[in-house]
Amino acid sequence: MILRMVAVILLWLTAAGLASGAERPVAGTLNSIGSETLAGLMLRWGEQLEDRHPGVRLQLQASGSATAPPALAAGTTRLGPMSRPMSEAERHDFTVRQGHAPTRIPVAMDALAVFVHRHNPLEALSLAQVDAIFSDTRRCGATAPLERWDTLGGRAEPIVRHSRNSASGTYGIFKRIALCGGDFRLDVNEYPGSSAVVAAVAQSPGGIGYAGMGYLTSSVRAVALRDGEGRAVAPSIEATLSGAYPLSRTLYLYVNLPPGERLPQPEAAFIDLVLSPAGQETVRELGFVPLPDEMIAASRESLALEPLPPPP
Repeated sequence: MILRMVAVILLWLTAAGLASGAERPVAGTLNSIGSETLAGLMLRWGEQLEDRHPGVRLQLQASGSATAPPALAAGTTRLGPMSRPMSEAERHDFTVRQGHAPTRIPVAMDALAVFVHRHNPLEALSLAQVDAIFSDTRRCGATAPLERWDTLGGRAEPIVRHSRNSASGTYGIFKRIALCGGDFRLDVNEYPGSSAVVAAVAQSPGGIGYAGMGYLTSSVRAVALRDGEGRAVAPSIEATLSGAYPLSRTLYLYVNLPPGERLPQPEAAFIDLVLSPAGQETVRELGFVPLPDEMIAASRESLALEPLPPPP
C-alpha cells in the first residue's frame, strides 16, 4: 500500500512538472580556448551565466585567436572566441577533421585603436604613416620609414614600437589592414596581451602601439586615423558601426555545431546570454561596441534561440 502511494505521488510530481513547463536545470562545464582580446568579455559573461545557472562553470584559456581553430578542430573545446575571422586554411582543417564547417557567431564590434603616450601631441595618422612606422615593407604607399616623432610634428625623439604577437587575431587584423598585408619591422616589441602593449606605451614617451579600444587607459591616447579622403576619423561607436573608422572589426565566437543539431544546453544558455540585452550591455561596459539589433536577430534565428521581445 505504501509503495503504491509513493508511486502515485511520484507520478503526480512528474505530471505537475511537465504541466508547469518545468525544465531540467542547466549544468555543465564550458571550455573556451582562443582570443585574449575577448578574455574580459568571456569572463564577465561566464560570471553572469553562473549567476543565472549556478551549475554551469566556464573554463577560459586566452592565449590568442590562433589557438581557437586547432582546439575546435581537435574537439578539445566547443567555444572558440576570435578577434578575427578564421582563415581559409583554418576552416579547411576544421572541416576535414570534423566533417562540417565551423559556425561563426558575431558577439561584439571593436575599434582597433592606435595608442600613443598621453603627452604625445599627435592628433591623427594616415594608414600609410602607420605602415611606415610599423613595417619594413611599406605596402600602403609610404616611400620611406618613419623613425622619429619630429617628422610628424612631435618631439625630437625616436619612435618606439609595441605590438601583439603573431598568435593574436589583433596582430593579424593590424597586419592585413594597417600594413596592407606587409611585414612588421624586426625591432617591434611584441607582447602576448593587449594590456601589456598599452602599459608599454604608457611607460615610454616615444611609444606607439595598438589594441582594442576597450583597453584605453588614462595613461595613453588613441589617435584618429585618416580615411581615403584625408578626414581624421576617431575610433568612436558611431564610426565603428558605420565602418568609417579604418580599423573597425567584428569579434566572433566560433562553435562546433554539426548540421541539423542544436547547441548543447550549457552552450545554448551561454550564447543566449551573449546575444541578449544584458550580454550586449556588458559589451558596452567593457569598452566594446554592441552589435546592431538586426545582426543579433539573425544570429539568434540561425541558432534556433528564442527571439528577443520587442523593446518597450
